[in-house]
Amino acid sequence: MPEVKLNGNGRQLLDQLFDKWSLLVLAALCDRPRRFNELRQHMPAVTPKSLTTCLRRLERNGMVERVVVSTDPVAIEYRITPLGRTLRPPVYAVLEWAVDHLDAVEAARCRYDERRVDK
Repeated sequence: MPEVKLNGNGRQLLDQLFDKWSLLVLAALCDRPRRFNELRQHMPAVTPKSLTTCLRRLERNGMVERVVVSTDPVAIEYRITPLGRTLRPPVYAVLEWAVDHLDAVEAARCRYDERRVDK
């Protein structure tokens, strides 16, 4: 694999894409547009403040759009953008990897923790 060099902006983008909630938000929105509370139900551990921050960051980076739906009452819906959709394959690959390798990671954590306790 060739060496990848990122400037400060590239590093900042990666930090934002791989923060605590962004991958899960992107994966949820790849399925279909969702309202704020639907996203919260999809990720019950996220706080409203964290979800709001995540959505704003993804919107600023052009991955998600906030759409006012003309219903009564007016609703806000979040949708993946064409740019955000380009992340679908790597997002799903990372999430699938996490599911497939969680047992191995947990075993490695246990081994590490046991070594740390023994010292």
